[in-house]
Amino acid sequence: MARRKKRFEHENHDRWLISYADFVTLLFAFFVVMYSISSVNDTKYKNFSDSLSIAFSHQPNSSFTTIVPNDQEQLLKALVEKCTARLVEQQRKLQARMDYLAADLREVLSPLIKKQLVEINSTKRGVVINIRASSLFKIGEAEIQPGALEVLRQVAAVLGDEELPIEVEGHTDDIPIMTAQFPSNWELSSARASSVVRMLIDNGVPEKRMAAVGLASNQPLVPNDTAENRDKNRRVSITLVKPDLERTEPGGG
Repeated sequence: MARRKKRFEHENHDRWLISYADFVTLLFAFFVVMYSISSVNDTKYKNFSDSLSIAFSHQPNSSFTTIVPNDQEQLLKALVEKCTARLVEQQRKLQARMDYLAADLREVLSPLIKKQLVEINSTKRGVVINIRASSLFKIGEAEIQPGALEVLRQVAAVLGDEELPIEVEGHTDDIPIMTAQFPSNWELSSARASSVVRMLIDNGVPEKRMAAVGLASNQPLVPNDTAENRDKNRRVSITLVKPDLERTEPGGG
């Protein structure tokens, strides 16, 4: 009796396309999520939502179609919303912390604030303490007067409990100075900033958090057109720099 010949089934060489399509879809979803949490804001969130809608509704012209389930789309949106909520909460806590710092400094410096020798402002960069140079230095000098040392010690006590970076800027008016010690306002403003930095370090503020900058007369608060205005512009600014949460978040630039 003749043997029955085995029938060989035709092998489908295109089955790998299904797995490949699923892999590409997951990879796309991963990078979309990474991009979305890199810097969350209203504009980027809207663009991200629009991109998702377009991507999930698009049907490619090919021999196969990969369908992303609706629950996966909802999962991606939930991840973005969770990251957004966490960032908003961190910003709220940070702002509360900066407000507390500003209030504490106002209490310490209240005598000088009442005399209009000190101003404390909250800005986008952080908390800024503007101290008139006349309350710290003699005219044309960079050595801190003994009467100002106790005030700076109290400021150092507040700043020493924090971990924020501190920038100290020296500012002058637009009247040129030309002495053997200070050939220009650049040297004078830099020396005054450095004197305040040394004072804060000597009273417990870690030096790795400090930076001293001399800006001469290039950033006046008011026009240098009267003696009173020039007195306001001669100052030392101490800024507690607020951290950039978007840059410290995973995926931040």
